[in-house]
Amino acid sequence: MKTEQTMLKAGVLGAGHLGKIHLRLLNQSDKFQLLGFYDADADNAKKVEAEFGYKYFDTIEALIDAVDVVDIVTPTLSHYDCAKQAISKGKHIFIEKPITNTVHEAESIRALVAENGVKGQVGHVERFNPAFIAVKDQLDSPMFIEAHRLAEFNPRGTDVPVVLDLMIHDIDVILSVVKSKVKNVSASGVSVISDTPDIANARIEFVNGCVANLTASRISLKNMRKTRFFQRDAYISVDFLEKKCEVVKMKDAPETPGDFDMVLQNAEGVKKQIYFDNPEIAANNAILDELESFADAINNNTTPIVTLHDGTEALRVATMIIDQF
Repeated sequence: MKTEQTMLKAGVLGAGHLGKIHLRLLNQSDKFQLLGFYDADADNAKKVEAEFGYKYFDTIEALIDAVDVVDIVTPTLSHYDCAKQAISKGKHIFIEKPITNTVHEAESIRALVAENGVKGQVGHVERFNPAFIAVKDQLDSPMFIEAHRLAEFNPRGTDVPVVLDLMIHDIDVILSVVKSKVKNVSASGVSVISDTPDIANARIEFVNGCVANLTASRISLKNMRKTRFFQRDAYISVDFLEKKCEVVKMKDAPETPGDFDMVLQNAEGVKKQIYFDNPEIAANNAILDELESFADAINNNTTPIVTLHDGTEALRVATMIIDQF
């Protein structure tokens, strides 16, 4: 049963590059009424207000008091304080990834949300990538996963290690697919031009035997965001950048294969037929979808798609990786 949809009053904390995108999308969404934003840099805030016409609240308290949902798109170091203020006033929070700077902060936010009876969602936007959505129901106990997320150098992201900036997207996607606890993490990272590692590789071993190998770089010559999943009788590849996916499956070969059937035979004589099963991919705006899915969770009192627990677990694994550098 769908409840009567009401527009939720929303405000954005942080009007940087991503904050401006959130402002635009909340403004165009019919599930939110955007009341305005707060930014710690008053000069930037006035520029944004003048250019786009969004209302600038000159204190964080004034913005939080005015809205139902606080969208936190500030630098990671201030996520915790912003979230704490919003939750203590009974406001729902959408919080960009990584959820907080430390696992301890993330856990205390989860406790506060439970105490105050509000909802929270973390901006792990790749869960809303149409290529991932197209195949996620076919992902069934993958046992080997390989993820590459390579980005061209951008000074904007270098205040945090590449693991928290880029690799955490793939950590979250993998944790959402592998239904098993993490058993062991080994990793290495190299700082090339920043104070924190710019390129990192991690191997995550799960209790059920699944192994995930992740590489992330922010000093690449080309952009690439690709993850491959290997499971019994199937190979599934997701290109998060090009929004394409490929599903290659195997089944027992027919007695008399057709002319165009691809059949493999192993040393034991077992014959398998290979067939391609590439699903349709629907075009979308993943950031708009994640924000609107949070509105649905609030309006219908359901669990958000990317919970604060999910955001905390992704940060926990990311921290285990960083601790090895």
